[in-house]
Amino acid sequence: MADEKTTTFTGEYVRGLGRRKASVAQVRVYKAGKGQFIVNGREMKDYFPVLEWQQRVTAALTTAGMAETADVTVRVLGGGVRAQADSVSLGVARALLKIDADLRASLKSEGLLSRDARVKERKKPGLKKARKAPQWSKR
Repeated sequence: MADEKTTTFTGEYVRGLGRRKASVAQVRVYKAGKGQFIVNGREMKDYFPVLEWQQRVTAALTTAGMAETADVTVRVLGGGVRAQADSVSLGVARALLKIDADLRASLKSEGLLSRDARVKERKKPGLKKARKAPQWSKR
C-alpha cells in the first residue's frame, strides 16, 4: 500500500535524511506538486494526529514558502511518534536546502537544520536503569 501512494508523484525530487533518537526518516520532496504530504503511505494528518506534530513536520515547508507547491513522501521507521516527527522535519529541511541553498539562513534561524543528538543512555550492569542504583541498606 505504501508503494501505491509514493508512485503517484512524478517528476524530479530531492532526497533528505533526518534522524532523531531511534527514528530515521527518508524524505523525498517533489519540486512541482499540489502540496500533498504522505507518510508511510498515509496522509500526514492521519499519521501525525496531534497538531503540534503536524506543525513541526511542515515547519520547513512553510518557512521556505513551498507548503502548497511541493509534494512530499516520507518513509519513517523506529522510535516514537514525536521522534519520528522531529526526524521528518530535519529530513524535509535538508531536502529543501538541496533545492535552494539560499534558504539556509531562514531554516537555520528557525532551528530546523540542527540534529538533536540526545539518545537514551544504555543500562549499566549492577544498576536498575542507566543511573538508578538499587536502594542501599546498611544491614
